[in-house]
Amino acid sequence: MRLLLMDTCGAGGTLALADSARTPAVFAEKTLAERSAAALLLPGVRELLAEQKTTLAELDAIVVVNGPGSFTGVRIGVSAAKGLSEGAGRPVIAISRLAVMACLCGAERVHAVLDAGRGEFYVGTYRGVECVHEALLTREELQAAMEKTPGAVCVCEAKVAEALRALEPVMVQEPAAADALALAELAFQTKSFADVAALDGSYLRRADAEMLEKQKAAARSR
Repeated sequence: MRLLLMDTCGAGGTLALADSARTPAVFAEKTLAERSAAALLLPGVRELLAEQKTTLAELDAIVVVNGPGSFTGVRIGVSAAKGLSEGAGRPVIAISRLAVMACLCGAERVHAVLDAGRGEFYVGTYRGVECVHEALLTREELQAAMEKTPGAVCVCEAKVAEALRALEPVMVQEPAAADALALAELAFQTKSFADVAALDGSYLRRADAEMLEKQKAAARSR
């Protein structure tokens, strides 16, 4: 299978082309400059395909890492995947960035953690490649989740490693598009394609009602 992989969840963005018939399967990659995904993502895709003398029509699927991460970056990646899918008639595979981190960690049970700002964390709890739960948690809620489902804490950001130092986190490299390949191949084999019309980013933000209730509780405790 031939796949185009895209990840714009971080400060920059990465692209990759992969073919399961090749060794190694990933045969081309491109990195986009930080904060440039909006302007460079689609031109970067065109350049990558042209350099490898490949067209969208020759691909079997388009893979997008759809968050969580930078709100703008996630939105750009998802929008591009939907547009490319519509234009080329190729299916889309959406992969969680937390799932990619869990794979990079390699432990059987993993809590993959990303910074979400405001003292909160995006947390994905994984058993192998099976997603147990993904949520937006405080440090205290993460500790409670670990007690319920023990496992390694996996991070890729220095500030998160420092904030969770007491939990002895495992540091992995920041995920790139190529790192989503194994999960994308599994999704392709099981025909786990996204509904392109309904596809959105994975933002894991708390509902407004939940945030309001927390604010009220904090006010009552003063």
